Amino acid sequence: MSVVFEHVSAAYGARVVLSDVSASFAKGAVTGVVGPNGAGKTTLLRAALDLMKIASGTVRVLDKPLAQWSREGLARTVAYLPQGADAHWPIRARQLVSLGRLPHRALFAALSSVDAFAVDAALERCDALQFGARRMDELSAGERARVLFARALATSAPILLADEPAAYLDPSHQLRLMELLREEASRGTAVAVTLHDLALASRHCDAIVILDGGCVAGQGAPEAALSDRLLAQVFGIAALRTKDPSGGRGALTPWQRL
Repeated sequence: MSVVFEHVSAAYGARVVLSDVSASFAKGAVTGVVGPNGAGKTTLLRAALDLMKIASGTVRVLDKPLAQWSREGLARTVAYLPQGADAHWPIRARQLVSLGRLPHRALFAALSSVDAFAVDAALERCDALQFGARRMDELSAGERARVLFARALATSAPILLADEPAAYLDPSHQLRLMELLREEASRGTAVAVTLHDLALASRHCDAIVILDGGCVAGQGAPEAALSDRLLAQVFGIAALRTKDPSGGRGALTPWQRL
């Protein structure tokens, strides 16, 4: 496993946000982290980056305890797209994506040919190459989201953590986003993504971790983790389930509140 949480607990002052969480993000797989608002999804990703100090338990990244990682080493190993990430600065989109290569460059060093290729490839994969010369403050929210995701891809890290990256994207680009995450996983990357859209999670993720009140309420393959019982218990909903006519994985659609 690329990221492992062993009995992890964390709190903001007296408010517990993670409680005895044991979960993992596997190499070559897309793990969806789902749960109601305030369930601890963002905190879990931040704990993997040492941005949230844990009160107890252990986090391991590539089989090494998080405490043994340097900041520089972690930045090269884990690419992170935070929730609500935005950029309204008058910076060109390509310049912003090039920031994803900073962990691979000496301080103040110019982009190498390898860096430049990684930047252009990431922009192209996110359908954002045409925005390269435009300023970020001239782009729509959805266009900025695609550029910011390209910055994460440009890092070329073996672990990718994305917190609600589907927000602000139209349906076509939401599907493209999930395709990109699956492409990253097929290259051997460990991908973890927080999602509110259970249809996307059920259709495109290899594994699901369900958080509820800071605890793991369920985890496993989508069809098992997103069972009728857990949907009712955690989300208070019932769902319709559809099969893929081509024989692939089906999906669920939240249908009614219980």
